[in-house]
Amino acid sequence: MPRRKGLFIVLEGPDKSGKSTQARLLVEALGALGRPVLHTREPGGTGVAEAIRKVLLDPKLEVSPVAELFLYEASRAQHTAEVLLPALKAGKTAICERYTLSTDVYQGLARGLGLETTGTLNRIATGGLTPDLTIVIDVPDSEFSRRDKKRALDRLERENAAFKRRIRAGYRRLARSARKTILLDGTRPADDLHREILARVTDRLFTFL
Repeated sequence: MPRRKGLFIVLEGPDKSGKSTQARLLVEALGALGRPVLHTREPGGTGVAEAIRKVLLDPKLEVSPVAELFLYEASRAQHTAEVLLPALKAGKTAICERYTLSTDVYQGLARGLGLETTGTLNRIATGGLTPDLTIVIDVPDSEFSRRDKKRALDRLERENAAFKRRIRAGYRRLARSARKTILLDGTRPADDLHREILARVTDRLFTFL
């Protein structure tokens, strides 16, 4: 893979863990520091990937685990080639909500397809692009029903309680063993959590530079 100039940061965690809020706060803070920043998400970030996202999250559709995995990887391949790599080569700090760790947790562990399978497809879809830092926001299962009650639930958010428990357990397991990955308590006040995330990212940014 060609050398890149930008830092690649990923925010991960179960549904309703606060990823989007923390990503927005981080983007604003880095922008205020004068850093060129890209804010993106998976699945999504491009026309093709956003179309795939609609299929993946449509609660009216039934998607088999294997089909689900391939749809995520197709979205990721397009997103990586069209958005992430150009931004990183241009020297931008890319802040992405979800990346390959989500696939390892949701499809590899919770769906039971295996980490060897998801790991192989992740490498193919990304061309070997890995984050410089992955931040996993950990929240208990009880937070899911408490947060953002008015929002309509997508297909994955409608999964049963056992699935949600497997998701949290999967994140906690992999966050403790994956390289360049940290696990943070998502039940803390949002401003407090943001300050720690910003400190972690700026520390990595100075090291990267």
